[in-house]
This record gives sequence, structure tokens and C-alpha cells, in this order.
Amino acid sequence: MTATAEQFTARHRETLDRALEAIRERAFWTPYPEMPKAYGEEAATTGKASYDAYLGGPFPLVQPGTDELVGGETSPYGVELGVTYPHPDLDVLLPAMRAAMPQWRDAGPDVRATVLIEALGRLNARTTEIAHAVHHTSGQAFGMAFQAGGPHAQDRGLEAVAYAYAAQTAQVAAAEWEKPQGPKPALRMTKRFTAVPRGIGLVIGCNTFPTWNSYPGLFASLATGNAVVVKPHPNAILPLAITVAVLRDTLSAAGFDPNLVALAAEKPGESLAKVLATRPEVRVIDYTGSTEFGEWLERNAPQAVVYTEKAGINTVIIDSVEDYKGMLGNLAFSFSLYSGQMCTTPQNIFIPRDGITAGGEHKSFDDVATDLATSVDKLLGDDTRANALLGAVCNTGVSERLKKAESVGKTVLASRTVTNSDYPTAEVRTPLIAAIDTTDTDIYTAEWFGPISFLIATDTTDSAINTFRETVTTHGAITAAVYSTDDTVIAKTEEAALDAGVNLSVNLTGGVYVNQSAAFSDFHATGANPAANSALSDLAYVANRFRVVQSRRHI
Repeated sequence: MTATAEQFTARHRETLDRALEAIRERAFWTPYPEMPKAYGEEAATTGKASYDAYLGGPFPLVQPGTDELVGGETSPYGVELGVTYPHPDLDVLLPAMRAAMPQWRDAGPDVRATVLIEALGRLNARTTEIAHAVHHTSGQAFGMAFQAGGPHAQDRGLEAVAYAYAAQTAQVAAAEWEKPQGPKPALRMTKRFTAVPRGIGLVIGCNTFPTWNSYPGLFASLATGNAVVVKPHPNAILPLAITVAVLRDTLSAAGFDPNLVALAAEKPGESLAKVLATRPEVRVIDYTGSTEFGEWLERNAPQAVVYTEKAGINTVIIDSVEDYKGMLGNLAFSFSLYSGQMCTTPQNIFIPRDGITAGGEHKSFDDVATDLATSVDKLLGDDTRANALLGAVCNTGVSERLKKAESVGKTVLASRTVTNSDYPTAEVRTPLIAAIDTTDTDIYTAEWFGPISFLIATDTTDSAINTFRETVTTHGAITAAVYSTDDTVIAKTEEAALDAGVNLSVNLTGGVYVNQSAAFSDFHATGANPAANSALSDLAYVANRFRVVQSRRHI
């Protein structure tokens, strides 16, 4: 271990211990503040300047096997980034990455964890720069890009490091073994146990949350000794290019081969993710995106352990509520945040056709529908505030689904276009809400990714719970919620959520929303329904990224 690696280990041991404590306690904790003012007065200026310096030129990243420069990102806000990135010759890059692994493996879990915590700290210091990159590649509003793309992503990375460390140190690294043999001398051996990485990990980035969805797999694989090649979404390369550059610099500073991490940007139409996923050197794959490609990976990459987060139909059941205004505001915000372009946004809202009890008063189905629409309109009535919540539509698929949804059921709230005065060509859309019936199964069992939600009239709350159980079991979901003042209804919904394998929120009316999760406390997805085959993060997410190999000899 180099002197610098020793310094990193000493510097970050306390943070690692606190992270290990946090994943056991599940209480609130973060070392990375989420408010911009915590980063100092100069951060906004220097971060923006650093982002601007990338535009219109080659990204400063030198790695083996670069055969040309590729790029082509256009911001959903209408800005051409003009950044170019290394395109890999895999027959050169992947062997170089494999050659870097033995030294990293031999360093052990403690060194790997603390070097990665150093990298996360360096990423945290560049949060404003990363936020601009996330903002202009994903279309997230800047405030969300700052939090989700910066500290919240870093939280998830550190959480994965903590789980990886816990899994690797579940047994001792060495032991003396002695077996009595009666009158004969005892058998005595020394045994050594080494966490051995599987091989090269592949992280396939997504357009909507390029850092938040990539950091767990990236840091989990590195912490368990694997090298990692990062294949960004072609529309969201810059945030992950910055990440790879920071990791490579940190590894070099610690005395390790920077080729433990590399970027793989693709040519137009190249399908580089498929090429990489089927390479024999790739032994771990992390993917967030469409169900179709996630299932392709699960079928076609048998040499690798594949972790996927795909699509689902997130469900809310409204039975009764005490704080009616709080419920309306909470749902309106959840529908609106990032124009519903989140894997956690509620889509299917089941409401008894005879209505609900709200604060002791009866509300008909139409009352609830009208009041929800009014709550969304009120939330987004001011264009400045609307832009700060909605961000921009990230791809044409969302626009096409919105157009299709206009003819589905009875439109309760039409989606409108919001003008962004800073970026007049950006497509900014408010939520569309439509009312349908529980018999319209072909509508609500499909995923409508984007700002589209359905209010579904159901005969009874019990039938809504049964439909919730069946649809999530079959089609998957990342989130679910219930509103009820009846403990029996809540208990039945909790039982259905356990059966379907989906995380449940109960009676959210305050500043916590169903489409948000807190690292170190909330699990994101479960791996127990078709929407995802893993959870961010738990021991199952990290334990199969390495194997324990032993060596023994007689004393």
C-alpha cells in the first residue's frame, strides 16, 4: 500500500465506520449536504465555469485503446454540448482493465473502501459542475440535478461501498484451524480467505438519472475488487465522463492503475451496450432502463451476474384520509416532479367509484378527480415555479405517450406546455390526468413513463387491493402508496405489498413523497417483482460481485 493510500485509509476510516452503522440503524445520515450554500460562495461560479470549459471540445480523458472521438449530446433545453469522448477499441481497453485488477484485489476491502470514499469526496467537491452536466443532459431542473445528481447519488455510492465492505468482511481474512485427534497430535493449519472479484463490471447508464442510477453499481463493483467500464446513455455522457475522470485521478493518486475504470462512449447506432454485455471479460452488469433491454440482458449475458432496474406500474390506493389537502398536495407534487420522468412516479391511482371519506366528509370520485387536478394546477400555476419542478422532457417517447394519453379515458387534467424563458425551445409539460375504470386493464397494466397518471374507479377498496397485488406481481412496480384512516385497510394493503414484493408508503401528506427515497434508510426497489431484480442497496446487491477463495497449509 502506498503512502497516499495509507493516508486515505486513515482519513476516511471514520466515515466508513459511520456508513456501516447507518446501514444497520436505517436512521437519517449523510456526509454530503444537499443544499448549494453548504458548498461555499465560490462553488456556483467555479462549478459553472468548469462545466462551460468542457463544451465544444474533447473531454480530457486519456485511456488505452481510444480509436476515435465520438459525442453528439444535445441538451433537452436546446443547447448543443459539442463535447467529444474516447471511443474504445475493446480488444485493447478490456485487457488493460483486467491487468489492473490483481493489485486492486490484493489491496483488500479496507483500502478499496477508503480510496473510493476519497473519490466520492472529490466528486462531492465538484457537485455544482456535475449538476450542470446532469441538468443539460437529463433535462432535470437545476435544483433537482444538484441534489439527485450530486449528494444523493454520492450517498448511494457510499451506501454501496458500505454494503460491499460488510459482505467482504463477514468472515475473517485468516484463521488458525486445529482439530483434536485424541492421543495423536492435533491437526493444525493456517487458512487464508480472499475476496476475489468476478471480472470486469459493466455499468450501462440511463438518460434520466445518469449518476444516481449508475453510482450504486459502479461503486459496488469497484469496492469488491472488479474493474468497471462505464457505458453512458448517448444523450447523457458528460456526468459519467466527469465521474470516470475523478475516479481515475483518485486511483492514480493512491498508487493504483487508473485503468480500473474506463469510459465507453458509443458511435451513433453502434449498440455498444450489447457488444460489451456479451464480451467474456464482462462478468457483472448493472442496468437501468426499459424492460425490453433489461430482459435482453438477462437472456443474452449468461457469463455475467446481471442487476437490472426496469419498468413498473406504480400504484396508489385512496380509501379514506384525514388530511385531504395534505394528500392532494403530496400527490400533485409526486405527479409533477421532473415531469413524471422517474421510475418511482405514481401512475395508477385506485379510488372507490362511490367515493371516499376525507376529513369526515364524503368526497365523490369526481370530487377527488377535480380536486387533484386543481391541486396540480395550483402547484404549477406560476411558470417559474413550474419550470423548477418539471424540468424538460428528455426524449420524444415521452411526448408521444402524452399525445396518445389524450384519447384515453376521460381527461381530468390536460397537459399544457410551459414556456421556459431561458430556454424557449425546451419542451416543458405539466401532468396529464385521466379517469378510467378498473375494467380498462389494457390501459393501466401498461407503463406510461412520463407525466401521465390514471384515476381508476374501482368497486371497493378490497377490490383495489386485490388488483394492486395482481398487477404488481405480474408487471412490477418500484413504489406503492395507500391512504386510509382504517387500520384494517392499511394492514391488508401492507400484506398485499409483501405478497407483491413492493415498498409501500402509508398516508404521506408532508414533505416526504412516494417517488423519493433516502439512502442508508430506504431501499430503492426490492428485487422481488418484475420491475427490478435487485434493491439499492442491500447485501444481495453486492455479495455476488465477488467470491471467497481460500488457501490453506499445515502449520
